[in-house]
Amino acid sequence: MRTTDQTEKSDLTAGAAIFPRLKKLGVDYVFANSGTDFPPIIEGLAQAASAGIELPKAIAVPHEHAALGMAHGYYFMSGRPQAVILHTNVGLANGAIGALNAAIDLVPVILMSGRTPATEKGRFGTRTVPIGWGQEMLDQTALVREACKWDYELRYPEQIGEMLDRAYAIAQSSPKGPVYLSLPREVLSETVSDELLEVEPTMAAAQAEPPADAIRKAADWLLRAKSPVIFVQRGAGGRDGFAALTALSETWAIPVVHYWATQIGIPTDSPMFGGADPAPWLAEADVILVIDALAPWSPDIHKPKADARIIQFGPNPLFTRTPVRNFRSDLSIATETAPGLVALYDAMKEHGSATHRAARRARISAATAKIRDEASAEAERAAEPVMTKAYVSFKLSEALEKHDATVLSELGCPLAPMTLKSAESWYQEPFSGGLGWSFPAAMGMKLARPEKLIVATMGDGSYMFANPVACHQVSQAHDIPVLIVVLNNAEWGAVRQSVTAMYPDGHAAKANQMPLTTLAPSPKFELVAEASGAWARSVETAAELGPALEEAIMQVTQRQRTALLNVRIR
Repeated sequence: MRTTDQTEKSDLTAGAAIFPRLKKLGVDYVFANSGTDFPPIIEGLAQAASAGIELPKAIAVPHEHAALGMAHGYYFMSGRPQAVILHTNVGLANGAIGALNAAIDLVPVILMSGRTPATEKGRFGTRTVPIGWGQEMLDQTALVREACKWDYELRYPEQIGEMLDRAYAIAQSSPKGPVYLSLPREVLSETVSDELLEVEPTMAAAQAEPPADAIRKAADWLLRAKSPVIFVQRGAGGRDGFAALTALSETWAIPVVHYWATQIGIPTDSPMFGGADPAPWLAEADVILVIDALAPWSPDIHKPKADARIIQFGPNPLFTRTPVRNFRSDLSIATETAPGLVALYDAMKEHGSATHRAARRARISAATAKIRDEASAEAERAAEPVMTKAYVSFKLSEALEKHDATVLSELGCPLAPMTLKSAESWYQEPFSGGLGWSFPAAMGMKLARPEKLIVATMGDGSYMFANPVACHQVSQAHDIPVLIVVLNNAEWGAVRQSVTAMYPDGHAAKANQMPLTTLAPSPKFELVAEASGAWARSVETAAELGPALEEAIMQVTQRQRTALLNVRIR
């Protein structure tokens, strides 16, 4: 045991081993907001850096929610889990919303936070300031346990390597998601063997491989169906899955419906892109393939035919951690989404072709063309006297035609008016509803893919939830240029819509000002952005929008400067 009066320094502490071990596991970035529990981590990081040890890059993020959002976005664009380290219970509480967002999106994150020292004296790293008592909890992990697949509190310094290995492997195992490791300060201060830096990772992730028999059965059902339909919500699992699903749907004339889609499964200009409304497709569907969709339709509104056969397909097809989700499943296929779709496409090619395909293709193509035309026409009409979200989305889509771009929408630009062609072109806010996600997620994406134009569109409330001062500071400090489009109606528009949907003739709907929804007077968000060196403008009219978008895109792509447009909408 080392005591506070000992002066001898160890060669390697458990705190110093964290960053080298994470690098060995393949982690590129550690997003952190430090506190008084961090001295062994910070000293160890400096020691390792001075010794020339290869380390992931540490980024100080002055709000924990933003740190989780950056890790979320980095994974979406790279496919590699990142690490987040937070300050005891208070930092973990601030990051809990980000953990919930990552869990619902199946995003693996190595989440860690310090723990207030357990001892009051006699050990190196013991309590030295009053918060050592004030931050102690009976169950600190409870703050994020609902969001995490696995959790542990480090008890001995020699565990640090094996526990990080285990955390990483479990986070990456199907279905993927966050894990949590608690780090007591005294334990981090103790020494470990420097052999830890050389040991290869000790644990491999477990992946759900496509089950051959179930894939063949699904292929047979789809090929024999007269009116099959596919529902996607969280995309096709990446580029390979996107290509396979696009080929499958277009080859066998199967529409792909995107109800509340957080990612797209096929290009939006495909003749098989079935829009967002499940009703017309469910009315005639005899086989329904549901791909990784938490809620493919609304059971209170949409009802499949009683004799339709339904396939639930994805890394966790029955969503076992969701207590109430009673969508029927006649065939449940547990598989990582992209490999499963590739296998399904290959199986369908082996089986042969569907009957009545030509007539079905013509009918579906006509229906989807009508959906796209109506969405575009509605968006173009909605410019004056005050712009709508649909109009802003339509104009943004036009502005992005010549760019390799990714659009995030957090109660921002709707999907329907946009033309999007790749698996990485669209991300909507997670169904967990933890607002403030898109701005930091955009920065994480930009770190992973510096060559891409990343556009975060969001409502004014979502921008405020993003802790924009913290996000803009990180953007400036680390040269992470992204385009922010705030669609500003000075209210909680989603709340208003929910109230009017439940009580269309109620008192709130008839009130001049609906209670608890206004965000007026709206701050000058452009001044917040300018405080950290961003280019920013306010856009009041439709005539201003096109030129403002072009200028903002130029600022980001050519001048490598974050840009913000504060767009007034109705």
